Amino acid sequence: MSSDFLCQRLYDGNLRFVRGQSLSRDHVSARSELVSGQKPFAGIVTCSDSRVSPEYLFDVGLGELFVVRNSGNIVDRNTLASMEYATQHLGVSLIVVLGHEGCGAVNAACSSEEYQGNLSLLLGDLREAVSRGGCDPARVVVENVRLSIERLRLGSEHLLSEIEGGSLIIRGAIYSLDTGVVRWID
Repeated sequence: MSSDFLCQRLYDGNLRFVRGQSLSRDHVSARSELVSGQKPFAGIVTCSDSRVSPEYLFDVGLGELFVVRNSGNIVDRNTLASMEYATQHLGVSLIVVLGHEGCGAVNAACSSEEYQGNLSLLLGDLREAVSRGGCDPARVVVENVRLSIERLRLGSEHLLSEIEGGSLIIRGAIYSLDTGVVRWID
């Protein structure tokens, strides 16, 4: 399937979600079908925020998305490895980095508050996005998505090779908590 078709599939699903017209699904049958394996059509790197659930936002069923979630949708070594697995072993040809408005990790990175432990390390990963976005949380969310796309491209020889060979596309998007709309960014 072409990347345009896959992006359109996500766009159409989001439109159904926004309109309150999500498709009815038989999860019992889907579970049975997925026991033997998965064949997701897209990989999603997104935030752990409980209000951001890609399967709902894009109105897809079980097994259709390969999702990696962490606070601030940070691309680290584990995220890179997961997306390499998705492309090498599951045939994923579209990866979406999905940020969202009102991201707590971004807000914390933009604040002057001091954090301890591993949280301070996570917020350190957002430092460059904060620098690029001028500490305006809305801009930092966008810059963080762009930076995450850069990290996917440059942090993995495999992903870069797939992109250069035309078999993988990476897109960025921002989810509006208020409207439910996923806005695509370049």
